[in-house]
Amino acid sequence: MKQFRKMTYPYVAWISVMIIVPMILILLYAITTEGNGVVNFNFTIDNFVRFFSDSIFLEVLGRSLRVALITTVLCIVLGYIPAYYIAKCSDGIKMKWVLIITFPTWINMLVRTYAWIGILQNDGIINTILGWVGIGPVDMIYTEFAVILGMVYNFIPFMILQIYTSLSKMDNSLIEAAQDLGANRFQCFWRITFPLSLPGVISGITLVFLPAVSSFCIPKLLGGGQYVLVGNVIESQFLTSGDWNFGSAISLIMAIIIMISMYITKKVDKTEIGERASA
Repeated sequence: MKQFRKMTYPYVAWISVMIIVPMILILLYAITTEGNGVVNFNFTIDNFVRFFSDSIFLEVLGRSLRVALITTVLCIVLGYIPAYYIAKCSDGIKMKWVLIITFPTWINMLVRTYAWIGILQNDGIINTILGWVGIGPVDMIYTEFAVILGMVYNFIPFMILQIYTSLSKMDNSLIEAAQDLGANRFQCFWRITFPLSLPGVISGITLVFLPAVSSFCIPKLLGGGQYVLVGNVIESQFLTSGDWNFGSAISLIMAIIIMISMYITKKVDKTEIGERASA
């Protein structure tokens, strides 16, 4: 037991330095007044009042939640079919498909996002192809469409892998039993396959929604600074305005929203497990 505790010391030290200490500093900056590079310990909630009393910041927060929700829904819709197909393939083919899906994630996100700029701009690949058939140029870059497309592209592998993992663990004998009892393909999917895949869907929602709602590099590059999300506001407060107190307050608000989202998804997951167990 003592040996095990000694082995945990490096992890505890790493968590303390990289997570706990920064979170304490963010909390201190958020609840104190602005200082010249040093936190003044004059406690206040003005930073939070400023955020919730300004309609512009609330609009940015609502836009961020909406974009993250749209991204998550699109990842579920577009990712479920590939995950289902991969789960039904043989073991050798499964590994090849998983490799193909995860391969883009080996490349830095900034590089992948920059690539979409060249694809979506007015003289890019898509508009060039549309020009061959007499269409365009269509304004796609620096729009909400471009931001959502970039987010779906970057985050959909996480959704596919989570759903695939749940489907691959499913007992196929349940499908055979349902078919023997007269269930058609749709009934088998809706009553058996989909409920059993919900843990993967919920895990995928967590892995997509949380980074999407706080993303700043994708909207900055594909939105061109014209489509601002809450992550961009936090970045500008720290790097441009130098208002670390207000930036920390916004970061803390987003951390609370993320924790609430994680609690809800965990609660839903437990409810689904309980319902399946009672059934």
